[in-house]
Amino acid sequence: MSAKKETFGKTVGVVVAVCLVCSIVVSGAAVGLRSLQQTNAAIDKKSNILTAAGLYEAGLSNEELSAIYDEFVEERYVELGTDNYVEKDGDYDMYTSAKDPEASVRVENSNVGFQRRANVANVYIVKNEAGDVSRIVLPVHGSGLWGLMYGFLAVDADGKTVRELIYYQHQETPGLGGEIQNPSWQAKWDGKKLYQNGDVAIQVKKQAGNDNPYAVDALSGATLTSNGVENTLTYWAGENGYGPYLKNQSWRS
Repeated sequence: MSAKKETFGKTVGVVVAVCLVCSIVVSGAAVGLRSLQQTNAAIDKKSNILTAAGLYEAGLSNEELSAIYDEFVEERYVELGTDNYVEKDGDYDMYTSAKDPEASVRVENSNVGFQRRANVANVYIVKNEAGDVSRIVLPVHGSGLWGLMYGFLAVDADGKTVRELIYYQHQETPGLGGEIQNPSWQAKWDGKKLYQNGDVAIQVKKQAGNDNPYAVDALSGATLTSNGVENTLTYWAGENGYGPYLKNQSWRS
């Protein structure tokens, strides 16, 4: 009987030892890969911003991509609901700040799909080789069918003409709402107008037609996703979002 207990005890000991070793290995790998993960995340973000800026080219190395970004893109920080720039360090992230009650405000009476938004947003000013502002790239997010959709809205230097709407993270259904990442649908946004007579006018609706400067065709079979895109732009182009910044064109000063 004692021999059986001794065997059982040894078995438990071996199992515990193996678990400890595995935990140490996994923890060590996680720590070791964290820097690489952060680097990849930064490169992915720059790729999406350059795509919205119209500067991305397939086949670029990470070094080339970073060089183009550093040459043509300037990151600034704007107080939402105003046209005021504020100072922040390079690690500032509006989505992290939205979780801090002291750095964010509650979103009231909105169907945009989130409860708080940061007081300050990251914005990206894109300049051409002559040094003139060509586009403003703005982070946007809002609800779709299954969750929040994150993207970048690129607006012309006039502050009202859309050039790109790039979604990079979402949970929408492939082949339906997931078509927000289809290049053919993304291309429909080029040249559309955000405002009419000073009010947000952009729509996503069925059979909008290419000739309507204020509307883009809704995604077939994805009404809630399409509505989510419209609600997202209505909020972020409005007075509580980037509206005052876009209308006053602070990047010209």
